[in-house]
Amino acid sequence: MHRSERTRPHPLGEGHGPVRYGPPAPDPGLPVLPELAAVLAASAARTRPEPPGGGTILREAASGYWGRRGLHGGPEDIAAAPGAQPLILALIAAYGGDVLMPRPCPATWMPQARLLGRPAYHVPTPAECGGIPDPYALLETVRRVRAEGGRPRLLLISVADDPTATLAPPELVRETCEAAVSEGLHVVSDETWRDTLHKPHDTVLLSPAEMCPDDVTVLSDLAGALTPSAWPVAVARFPATAQAAARRARVLDILTALGALVAEPVARAASHALDEPEAVRARIGQAARLQAQVASAAHRAVLTVGALARPPQAGRHLYADLGPLRTRLAARGVTDSMELEEYLTERLGAPAPGGHRFGDELGALRVRLSTGPLLGATPEQQTESLTAVEPLKLPHVARALSIFAAALDELR
Repeated sequence: MHRSERTRPHPLGEGHGPVRYGPPAPDPGLPVLPELAAVLAASAARTRPEPPGGGTILREAASGYWGRRGLHGGPEDIAAAPGAQPLILALIAAYGGDVLMPRPCPATWMPQARLLGRPAYHVPTPAECGGIPDPYALLETVRRVRAEGGRPRLLLISVADDPTATLAPPELVRETCEAAVSEGLHVVSDETWRDTLHKPHDTVLLSPAEMCPDDVTVLSDLAGALTPSAWPVAVARFPATAQAAARRARVLDILTALGALVAEPVARAASHALDEPEAVRARIGQAARLQAQVASAAHRAVLTVGALARPPQAGRHLYADLGPLRTRLAARGVTDSMELEEYLTERLGAPAPGGHRFGDELGALRVRLSTGPLLGATPEQQTESLTAVEPLKLPHVARALSIFAAALDELR
């Protein structure tokens, strides 16, 4: 969207019906790191859950993890939950007011605002990336919401984004966060994918908390890079202020009411991963390099058929716009993103959630395509993909990419 264009705020859910089930997170397509499995197994006899917000060991590990990334603080500033969804729900409830988020946005955000009955609004993203609103559109949306009697209080962003797999440039992060803070918004920065950058040495990731330390809460679902998604745990880092301490206490109250407690064996494994021993660091690097190569190949296949997609920069997915293929899709009975999801999921044999799940318009033919299913069908194949110098030349990867490209090529 050009910065001079005017936008009108629309509450979430306006214009299309409910989506009953959220899509799964992008599958890593990799076996569990043996060192983490050993830590979990050694703690399996522990039968008590962690206290609300996580025990001391887990919170100290999370504090150390963020400290190594320039975000210093203590374990008293950390809260943990069994996955991102209950933690986001508690954050939205604790901060109150109306919620703003980019379009598109992670699929876990919208349901939480709806469950709480909170007015929530999408803000357009700039042309170069997703995950963060255009600062001018943000200011205009805030002012219009207030003019209509709303109370915008919270902005959710993801600098390394799901679903678009893009990374917001530091200057844009600064502009957007300064605009948000100037309007009295608190920022929740979802940094789940920050450790999955495809080119970490050539890419600069700037956390909003580095620029606005008193006005940003950082969230990370450890399933992004550190732990298996079957072991749900997410952590939040609050600012070191009295007001933030009160908000954290409120978050703990809500997590307690929900019974959203981390299982102790999972907490021990998560703590080990957050400490980032050599085996964990090596796996993070290997996985990012592998996903980068496979995502690049998938991106080429999307462009080859005439569809559109920004080059993926992080994560294990890409976000494709099949709008240029609308005529051919319509001939196959595909006229919106819900039908596109069903069509591609069947042909790819893997979840391909449509853009409507991420807040995009139902009529837009957009879809998130995961790279994990392309890495192999067995743990042995996946391990081979992880350790190969040229994974794209492995027979099982080449075959999976061929099937992927063929499913798209049918639409040309």
